[in-house]
Amino acid sequence: MNKNGEFISKDSQVEITFRSQKNANRIIDKECSNLFCLVNYLCTLKNMQMKRIAAKYLFAILIFSSPFLLYGQSGPKIAYKDYIEKYREIAVRKMHEYKIPASITLAQGILESGSGKSALAVNANNHFGIKCHKEWTGMTYTMDDDEKNECFRKYASAEESFDDHSYFLTSRPRYSGLFALDIMDYRGWAHGLKSAGYATNPKYAEILIRIIEENELFLYDNPSKEAIAEKPARKVKEKESPAPPKATKILKLTPASLTFVEIHDGNRSVYINNGAKLTFAKAGDDIHAIAKDFGIHSFQIQKYNELGKRESITEGQAIYIVPKKNKSKEGSHKVSNGETMRDIARFYGVKLKALYKMNGLQTGHEPEDGTTIKLKK
Repeated sequence: MNKNGEFISKDSQVEITFRSQKNANRIIDKECSNLFCLVNYLCTLKNMQMKRIAAKYLFAILIFSSPFLLYGQSGPKIAYKDYIEKYREIAVRKMHEYKIPASITLAQGILESGSGKSALAVNANNHFGIKCHKEWTGMTYTMDDDEKNECFRKYASAEESFDDHSYFLTSRPRYSGLFALDIMDYRGWAHGLKSAGYATNPKYAEILIRIIEENELFLYDNPSKEAIAEKPARKVKEKESPAPPKATKILKLTPASLTFVEIHDGNRSVYINNGAKLTFAKAGDDIHAIAKDFGIHSFQIQKYNELGKRESITEGQAIYIVPKKNKSKEGSHKVSNGETMRDIARFYGVKLKALYKMNGLQTGHEPEDGTTIKLKK
């Protein structure tokens, strides 16, 4: 607070002066087109006294500015959509070149650049908040961040910023563990970036994941779907044909469907399903490599996953590293697509032996399609 009774705080993009309601509206209109942006900024304040004062001003803004916050012309969803539409092709290209999930690149761009509207993005084409560092010899842009007059990289175009962001992650040893993760494991990447120190915000990973999931950015992470970055062609109306029967969902666990727990030794992502921890096999993996990484025996991997002695595992297969449970939180499952008892046991995180027992079936018996299998007593 200065001698004029003004509360002033600084972040990397804007000096916010809470002088009056009119001034508060002007600042929000210019720098934070949505309440989430403002709250996220206030959460970064470290000084407790500043936080208390800021909270009072936030309350005042909520009372007097609610019409603006609710009905502003450029809400967050519109801003996100425009940003995704504009940069998705670049993000997918960089994913193929550098093996960084396109969803992560887009989410970081949205968050770090305020959907391309921050001062750094507008004036320096810097969408990822990358500072100069010693090795940078290109153009620079100076602004206040953690310290006054900090040096940031400046680019000739936004695409240069995306390219440098990819190179930045691939060239820093502290991020090397991320590239052992599955390209579709955006949760692991988000938590890994936070653990490696990309940002100081304690909620950084959660914010990235929320942006990805609310905007379905994970759809851009499938390297086999080349056309996903292309703009959809204009549809030509044709004679309607009978709709094909809907395919029944096949039982398969994916990183996106589970709760992320941790990155084990910076190499393998760990998830939880029905209270049991698991990981996903990588290309060329075998049970011996997984057992070694987690400090357990190969026979334990075989037992926890009901694997045969000579049975191999495939890339992307869910591998439990602890025993599964005796029952599921779900009540039952209706068999379809030739699903086996082991498929059902793995998907719901239930021991195969327990599944047979609670359904009164002999070990080895496989149910027919349409059969209802109990998952708990």
